[in-house]
Amino acid sequence: KMAGSPTPWIGSAYLFLQSTCKTIVLPSLYESSQKKPCVFKALKLALADSTGSVNGVDMLKVHCSHPHLIVQLRFCRRENCRRFLRSYREGALQKSLQSHLQLSLATTTVPLEVELKAGSEHLDKMLKDEDHCLECIYREKPDRLPDEEIMELEEHLKSLVLHQSTNNNVAGKDFSSPKYPSLPCPPQGSSLPPQVTFIFQGQQFDNRTITPDDHQKFAKSVSKKWKQVGRSLQKSCRALRDPAIDNLALEYDREGLYEQAYQMLLRFIQSEGKKATIARLITALEENGLISLAEELLGLHSNEDCS
Repeated sequence: KMAGSPTPWIGSAYLFLQSTCKTIVLPSLYESSQKKPCVFKALKLALADSTGSVNGVDMLKVHCSHPHLIVQLRFCRRENCRRFLRSYREGALQKSLQSHLQLSLATTTVPLEVELKAGSEHLDKMLKDEDHCLECIYREKPDRLPDEEIMELEEHLKSLVLHQSTNNNVAGKDFSSPKYPSLPCPPQGSSLPPQVTFIFQGQQFDNRTITPDDHQKFAKSVSKKWKQVGRSLQKSCRALRDPAIDNLALEYDREGLYEQAYQMLLRFIQSEGKKATIARLITALEENGLISLAEELLGLHSNEDCS
């Protein structure tokens, strides 16, 4: 049985994507040598959003079957698969795909229809039964390693990140790892000075203090997840320890989510001073699957258009 299996949990599923806009034909875009990297990048980032990790789900192959773009997925951990299913069920994956495609293709909105299958099973019909979906995905063992084309696109994406890093006069060394490094969590109660730089999605950034612009963007975009981000920050910030976050939620309930998120981050900034760095905030966002917001704070959305 799945729960008692001595081997690592692994399963496979197919994600079907179709644009409902007649002028945007995803298979044709993917078949274009110019646009293929842009579409791949959008897929990669949206899947990272869905699991909260760049390596949460693997793409094994992308099939062009007009009018559908079909992505074969491999899950190597049940918990990552569970996160993906929840993101898919709640519509978050669909919204993330639309957003990343819009940014990567430098176009207007990209309306999508999505469908998820595991073998002959249509998982859209059973999404409320998460365990049954997991069983269906688990039964479908991947029949391939990542396609050679996928590996080339992965390398191309990493080379773009490195190239941008070099152009931004940021040290572009130690990018030999095949996986994007994740941010280290600050030790609890650490009195060490903050690190000078940090890594996000294979790119090195200066670890500056959180700016007023960061503060406003965070409050505007984090929405209901501000509490989760606050609980991640509280691991190394005494001012956010219980019951501080719940008290803020009650105190600013009438003002709404923006003000609640703003006040939470303000408390972090005021209590931590120079230690209230962007690296700590990005780590908290990553822990809660808010990859798009992390990219926005680091300026990646405006700098990474594909031509």
